[in-house]
Amino acid sequence: AFRLKLDVLKDRWFVFDSILMLTMVLETWVMSFYIYMTGVSASLGSGNSSSALRLVRILRLSRVARVAKVLRALPDLMILLKGLLAAVRSVFFTFCLLVLVIYIFAIAIKQLSDDTYMGSK
Repeated sequence: AFRLKLDVLKDRWFVFDSILMLTMVLETWVMSFYIYMTGVSASLGSGNSSSALRLVRILRLSRVARVAKVLRALPDLMILLKGLLAAVRSVFFTFCLLVLVIYIFAIAIKQLSDDTYMGSK
């Protein structure tokens, strides 16, 4: 915590997080209320007066900068993420191979058991 509460404004990351929180509140509550009261369509394809609302939605993308800060502060986390991505690829292909093997054996068992007691059920 800060000894003097005005020192909060000197911490750039705290100010950045506060701006992100303010834009989330603005989009969630204020924009929804504005759209409800005015009946303005919030779709991106409309050409009406919602261009300011679209701008606020684009500002949400600045949340990605917070993730960049965490990755810069913890380079070991980036190494772990790269390892996970490499593992996800091999796990995905192993899963596909297992599904294919199960599918082939299910067809084989179905055809082999057609004239038996098990196949008649």
